[in-house]
Amino acid sequence: MGRVPASERSVKSLPAASPPTEKRPKKRPKPPKADRDLWVFERQAFGLGYATVAGVDEAGRGPWAGPVVAGAAIMRPYFHCEGIDDSKLLTAEERDHYYDCILEGAEAWGVGIMEVDEIDRVGVARANRWAMGIALQQLGRQIDYLLIDGFLLPEALTPQLPIVKGDRRSISIMCGGILAKVTRDRLMMRMAEKFPGYGFEAHKGYPTPEHLAAMDRHGLSPLHRRSFISIRTRAELEAAAFASQSFRD
Repeated sequence: MGRVPASERSVKSLPAASPPTEKRPKKRPKPPKADRDLWVFERQAFGLGYATVAGVDEAGRGPWAGPVVAGAAIMRPYFHCEGIDDSKLLTAEERDHYYDCILEGAEAWGVGIMEVDEIDRVGVARANRWAMGIALQQLGRQIDYLLIDGFLLPEALTPQLPIVKGDRRSISIMCGGILAKVTRDRLMMRMAEKFPGYGFEAHKGYPTPEHLAAMDRHGLSPLHRRSFISIRTRAELEAAAFASQSFRD
């Protein structure tokens, strides 16, 4: 059987090349925002017959130095300040702005402070709860219902609701957190003048490489929490400092 000439062989055509597709630019992730309805938990409490609803939150559980500060607020229904959010998501300038808005829009507000010696004596968790109790007392009025960020407050006999990420979901907790954060930051900036060389005006007492280097140079100041620092190895301190290197107050 003879060979088929090459000219008569069937040749399969190559598939047409698909036109190049344009790469779509990646969408930038949207920054986290506070829930749209920041009054949902307060309204639920009002619906249950509770007339006076307070929120409470704290600042300063994690630092190596400085006090724990709690803030409590009863906000006028239905307080709104455009752009308000969790204090950790705001710049220092934004927090100062919303701090003034809160003072204008609050029916009552209070701040509680637990100093370093008390933190070392009873532990930061209990000191934190005591600061919250003081902040609630500073409201100067009876509250019917308490909203709190994340955990129950056994020291308060008031009916209460712990809310996971409450500082982003409840206007009352959010305002309490901003009051606490601004108050603590201002205290730490004053302490920076009293104890120069530690950089308290920048890191506010939180673990950072600069803070660790300052402790190496100058030793511990009266503002440092020895219960935090003395029980940790050098490796643990370095790990905490560098883990929070990207943290910005």
